Amino acid sequence: MRKIIHVDCDCFYAAIEMRDDPRLARQPVAVGGAADRRGVIATCNYEARAFGVRSAMPSRQALKLCPDLLILKPRMEAYRAASREIHGIFRDYTEQIEPLSLDEAYLDVTRSSQHAGSATRIAREIQNRVWQEVRITVSAGVAPNKFLAKIASDWRKPNGLFVIAPDEVEAFVSALPVSKLHGVGKVTAERLLRMGIRTCSDLRQRDRLDLLREFGSFGERLWQLARGNDERAVQADGRRQSVSVEHTYDQDLPDLSACLARLPLLLEELNRRLLRLDSSYRADKPFVKLKFHDFTQTTLEQAGVGRDLNSYSRLLGAAHMRGNKAVRLIGIGVRLVDLRGRHEQMVLF
Repeated sequence: MRKIIHVDCDCFYAAIEMRDDPRLARQPVAVGGAADRRGVIATCNYEARAFGVRSAMPSRQALKLCPDLLILKPRMEAYRAASREIHGIFRDYTEQIEPLSLDEAYLDVTRSSQHAGSATRIAREIQNRVWQEVRITVSAGVAPNKFLAKIASDWRKPNGLFVIAPDEVEAFVSALPVSKLHGVGKVTAERLLRMGIRTCSDLRQRDRLDLLREFGSFGERLWQLARGNDERAVQADGRRQSVSVEHTYDQDLPDLSACLARLPLLLEELNRRLLRLDSSYRADKPFVKLKFHDFTQTTLEQAGVGRDLNSYSRLLGAAHMRGNKAVRLIGIGVRLVDLRGRHEQMVLF
């Protein structure tokens, strides 16, 4: 039985904008194209959604619904940076991560030893860490498969956690509207409704061959989903590019000396993680990441230096000079060289 977590950031782009500019809090905010250029809304916060504003809506229409709506131009690099931070948190629990976009992913934690293998406790800790380290909220769903985990993550948004245990699948799916099934859009939902099918319980009453005749190969998918079946595996997003450890401090570190005092413990944890790597990786360039009290951040790496305490101290000092402000997060790590598939030149003599 798999243990799958689906993590979905709450109004991701808008959340990053509100995080970086606290003045936007409690205002209707959207990220998207300008109304005078036939732009569309990429995402919006919950204050804007209360007016009926939705993703993919023309910006002109959104402003008619909410005249006070502030539409911001996307800052993709800021969103990518936040996504990388969140995926770094995921990798502390599993390597089986399937990203669907910058703001959502599936995690297979079936073999995770964290929290005695409890997917629910892992999901709750991920939520807490994303808030502490990235300062945005995420919703999570826990279930035995991808189909149910994705539905569960949407069940208690925003900042929600919903769990569908294996012994709850039958009852949960039976009452589920067919419109919630993966792949059932507006047209298919209306077609099912005309057939008298509103819920998965109704769908289960239909013969498998009848569904195949009516919907082709998708009929088989409908038959399986109506019973809560989904055998799709989480498709991992390739090989690791780095190993790192980060810590967000409850109180900002006021100066460089306070930051340097935290390095030994961070380096000890990093070395423990490096020992868990298999022989298909080689450690390469060390790097340091700092997030300052105002959420600006910098990363500095250097080739040809060691990975000892003195080397990281010098990197940390150089990185700190870029901001020279109080620090809320320190991260240290190592870039990795993937040796798998590489061919070494043979020694002839």
